[in-house]
Amino acid sequence: MYPEDKRLKMKQPTTIDEQMELFRSRNLQINNSEYTENILKNINYYRLTAYALTLKDPLNKDKYIEGTTFNKIIALYEFDRKLRLLLLGVLEKIEIAFRTHISYEIAHTCGPLGYKDKENFNNEKFHKEFLEEMEKLIGKSRKGEIFIEHHFKNYEGNIPIWVAIEVTSFGLISKLFRNINDDLKKLICKKYYDIPYVYIVSWMQTLANVRNICAHYGRLYNKKLTFKPRMFKEDKKNIDSQKLFAAIHIIQRLLIKSEGQQFVQDLESLVKEYSEDINYLHIGFPQDWKEILLKVNNKKA
Repeated sequence: MYPEDKRLKMKQPTTIDEQMELFRSRNLQINNSEYTENILKNINYYRLTAYALTLKDPLNKDKYIEGTTFNKIIALYEFDRKLRLLLLGVLEKIEIAFRTHISYEIAHTCGPLGYKDKENFNNEKFHKEFLEEMEKLIGKSRKGEIFIEHHFKNYEGNIPIWVAIEVTSFGLISKLFRNINDDLKKLICKKYYDIPYVYIVSWMQTLANVRNICAHYGRLYNKKLTFKPRMFKEDKKNIDSQKLFAAIHIIQRLLIKSEGQQFVQDLESLVKEYSEDINYLHIGFPQDWKEILLKVNNKKA
């Protein structure tokens, strides 16, 4: 607790007109008041100001750089929104493939209920926590998922791994994989990715976090990754592991060749559309980002 005299006074809510005046007082150009008012009626002022952080005057953080317009903020917001949608699409493909690989190999190596056996995992405490979370998800799914209720009625509630995996989150799958015994991790990573498991463990944690940001309409632009991915030595030279491009580079490594080709095309189109508004530094894109991603894709079978 802060001493009473150190606490900040709670800010009071502002009207749409007051929000526009705040922007103007901070040196932001509003060229169309009606347009700006309509935007602020549908997009939280506080949400928009997060995109404007990179447009602040470095000599006066209370003001925007001379010539900055409200339309510029909206352009950054729209770029970020479209980027989230693009990433959600490819992350879905990666997540579904990852679910398939894990459930198939656990089922065939450890048995249908092998995920419940602590002997198949490295850390008993983490395994127990995983099972508790899994049980909660299964319980919640009984009313909405017919296939879960089917197993309660016909198999005494015994849910095989290939069924249970369908009600788990990306984050929980990442935790499950991280704790699987090392031999099984090696098998999965060699068979499906041909990449050492220490990288896949790190990458899936990073991507699960990025996926959550995208799914909950969070901001990607000018944001550091919560979980910095482990990177190969040759990639560290050109890629900042704290920036978004590190996650995009991982995505490209994990997509199959045809998906990777399409991903680069879609990303290039988006970047071109907003080329006058975005700053590569704020998303960690090297100048030769396209060549880097295509080089990764060309190495695939």
